[in-house]
Formats: sequence, structure tokens, C-alpha cells
Amino acid sequence: MERIETFRAEETFALGEKIGKEAKPGELYTLSGDLGTGKTVLTQGVAKGLGIKEPICSPTFTIVQVYDEGRIPFYHFDVYRIGDIEEMEEIGYEDYFYGEGVCFVEWAELIKELLPKKRVDITIRKNPAKGYDYREILIEQNQEA
Repeated sequence: MERIETFRAEETFALGEKIGKEAKPGELYTLSGDLGTGKTVLTQGVAKGLGIKEPICSPTFTIVQVYDEGRIPFYHFDVYRIGDIEEMEEIGYEDYFYGEGVCFVEWAELIKELLPKKRVDITIRKNPAKGYDYREILIEQNQEA
């Protein structure tokens, strides 16, 4: 597990940009963290690293947002409002999770049973004692069992 500390939103964005530049087709990343920890800031950085120029916002009400303009397709999920797993099946999640693009899934713990075993889990935590913009970012590679 890799542990990274950022002290400004720009540093969290830059970490996302680095991830985006290194991302490969077929990869899936999960993003966990409380509201306001910077999941969307990290995701915006990833999009920039992939070469996407259009604005990135959290797809809370649409579940998935697809961006095709970068070097590989980018599928950004926010499953915070998922009522049950059937909603994920209705939007054809498998086409995204096992497709040719890169998937980022916010609130992935809510659909744990659907996640591939091979993925990268990213957890973002605040620590107000270290500063308002401080973030501890844990990155863990999970491989197939």
C-alpha cells in the first residue's frame, strides 16, 4: 500500500493527473472517502492526465459520465445514490467495468459485490489537526484471487 500526503487541493489534483497519465485501458479504480475529501478533485486530475479538456463534475444524479475525448475512454461513476444493485445492471455497468476505458468509481463500497477483484482502491482521508486542506491518500493494488 502506498501512502501519500497532500496539503493543498492542487497537490491532490496533481496526483490524479499522474494517475491519469499512467492509466491503462481496462483498469478500475475505486474512490472512498467522506463528503468533501477531494474525490472529485482527484478525478479531475485524472481526466487532465488522460487528455480530457471538458469540465469534470461528480455524476451523482446520472450514476455514470462517459468522456471519450482523451487518449482512452474515461468512465466516471458516482454510486452514492444507488438504491440497489439492479440499478447498476440496468445501466450496463459490466460494459464499463470490463471495457476498453479507465473506470473511476466513487462510493464503491456501496457496490462491493460487483467490483472486479483486480482493481486499485484509493481512500482519501482528512485530518483537520494537520490543516484544512491536508489529505492522506492510500493507494492499494488488488489482484485477482
